[in-house]
Amino acid sequence: MKIKVLIVDDSALIRGVMREIINSQPDMEVVGVAPDPIAARDLIKQTNPDVLTLDVEMPKMDGLEFLEKLMRLRPMPVVMVSSLTERGSEITMRALEIGAVDFVTKPKMSIQSGMLEYTDLIADKIRVAARARIKPRTPPAQGGQSGATLASLRNPLTSSEKLIIIGASTGGTEAIKDFLVQLPPDSPGILITQHMPEGFTRSFANRLDKLCKISVQEAEGGERVLPGHAYLAPGHSHLLLVRSGANYVTRLDQGPPVNRHRPSVDVLFHSAAVAAGKNAVGVILTGMGKDGAAGMLEMKKAGGYNLAQDEASCVVFGMPKEAIAIGATHEVAPLHELPRRVLEFFAAHGERALRV
Repeated sequence: MKIKVLIVDDSALIRGVMREIINSQPDMEVVGVAPDPIAARDLIKQTNPDVLTLDVEMPKMDGLEFLEKLMRLRPMPVVMVSSLTERGSEITMRALEIGAVDFVTKPKMSIQSGMLEYTDLIADKIRVAARARIKPRTPPAQGGQSGATLASLRNPLTSSEKLIIIGASTGGTEAIKDFLVQLPPDSPGILITQHMPEGFTRSFANRLDKLCKISVQEAEGGERVLPGHAYLAPGHSHLLLVRSGANYVTRLDQGPPVNRHRPSVDVLFHSAAVAAGKNAVGVILTGMGKDGAAGMLEMKKAGGYNLAQDEASCVVFGMPKEAIAIGATHEVAPLHELPRRVLEFFAAHGERALRV
């Protein structure tokens, strides 16, 4: 059975290019196109699509308003089509919050040739969306109130030696948020690689910073890794952990993609194995593919402790599954339990204890 796709976009050119891309794949077909959400509602009923591609900004009803109604009344896999603008990136972050599985960006230059270059990327994202677990989301309150924060650590002078290293892909923006909002302000330093294009990682980091008790920023390279701070890989570079004297610092690298990704989770995990060894706890979250599995195994061999998100709580159980399969993990747990388990591991190993 082919994956049935409905395209919703106010641009006739984008609709035509997307139709060409999707219909060129042997395992998917366009069952309808709509210029706005009003027309899309009837087509959804008529065609019963497996995946919807949805423009972020449209007339009559904007993409977010339509997505909220869709996720409430008829939850289904949605891939957002976003512009490479600050406003586009912020709206896309909200769409992922509400329940969109993933997004693709419109190219800046020649739209038709640019979109055709995206053929493999768009097709891959539609395939992943068709298999994703759809989890409607309620947008969180602002200002760090989006989840219960775990108890602060007893010792306020937390060690700068201990680190949390996180990797994620499809579904990861919400999984990372759900993980970080539970952490107290004196958590160990955190490095994060989330597969996301340039231009979106800064909006993502800014959003997390507003929601979390810890400080979150897009890594610029050369920052000293401090407790209570998280550093997110920018969309244009691999993020690495390196030692500089007695300190850990971030380093950015624009080398070739690894596992088709830059930033790559494997690159981050491998650097943590080399630089931090037993002082690092690795966390691999929802995502398609195998990026991170080999690097996580290196962390384990270097003495690190690793946790994976379980299948039931993943949007896509790809990356955690691969890490588990090669023996790279020590624990597998639901997403909501992972922060507590990480802090309990640190507490049990002498560096810190949870406040009762």
